[in-house]
Amino acid sequence: MSLILGLDSGGTKTLAALADESGRVVSLIGRASLDPSAGDGWKSALAGLLKDLPELPSVRSAVFGLPFHGEIEAVSAEQIRVVRELMPIEPVVDNDVRIAFDGAFAGEAGALILAGTGSMAWASLAGPDDPHVRVGGWGDAFGDEGSAFWIGREALAATSRELDGRSPKTGFSQAVLSRLGVPPSGLLAWCYGTTSRRGAFASLAALVSELADSGDATARAILDRAAMDLTDTLIAAWRQAAGERPLRWSYAGGVTASPYLMQSLRERVGCEPVHRRLPPIGGALYRAAIDAGWAVGPAWLERLERSLSEFPTTTETDNQEA
Repeated sequence: MSLILGLDSGGTKTLAALADESGRVVSLIGRASLDPSAGDGWKSALAGLLKDLPELPSVRSAVFGLPFHGEIEAVSAEQIRVVRELMPIEPVVDNDVRIAFDGAFAGEAGALILAGTGSMAWASLAGPDDPHVRVGGWGDAFGDEGSAFWIGREALAATSRELDGRSPKTGFSQAVLSRLGVPPSGLLAWCYGTTSRRGAFASLAALVSELADSGDATARAILDRAAMDLTDTLIAAWRQAAGERPLRWSYAGGVTASPYLMQSLRERVGCEPVHRRLPPIGGALYRAAIDAGWAVGPAWLERLERSLSEFPTTTETDNQEA
């Protein structure tokens, strides 16, 4: 049986799936992130993941969506080298946001805003000669506005202001400290003692969403700023790709699970998003099927979408990293 392999890795987790020519997913496994910014452990993690796919010798085409690919030349070259060494065939290695775009639009025009641990927009008219435009994704040092990391960092900044008396105490700081399980005197130790600051900060985005839904003004202000930055990123990408054509957009990433943020984002964008055709792992499989020369039409996409829906982890709004 001829198979294709799709892999999607973000800032928190990795999914790998195998599908047959009918569009049926025959295997799907999840692992930790393959984030190269966290050290070289991603190499052995990827090797271990592929060993857990016994059907690997039957794979005809493979697409890997990896964090940071195409952003730092040396990192991208190393990702390609490692994947090639581990695969029995020549693989396609691309940025994880690109395959999320492919999943969302399945060959049609659009702009995707992805807000997970990081953030980025990807846009194209999707014709064979149309360029793909990416905006954002500059990382946590000076970018990734509106991402889970950014939201977590803003939450910590707001907490410090309350603790200092630079802003009124509203209960927001106590909620953050309670979630972290530390007293005010332990906040710095938690921040600078964590082994994965990106992931640790990003984990606070869920709390901010909960507080915003309950009416907390500080949390809502943070998410409103996040929505404004994400809107700017999305529109900049679309205008570079499509000029003055009417915006056609969709979204992905764990931050977009926040009802309050999504309401704010819709208001700022000014039009409703289109239905995302496939989750990001589906985008990797879609690309792999095209690379394999399979007939990828509406019926195939419907079967793949239906098959992926049998694996709940693929259809939840995940926290993919840009």
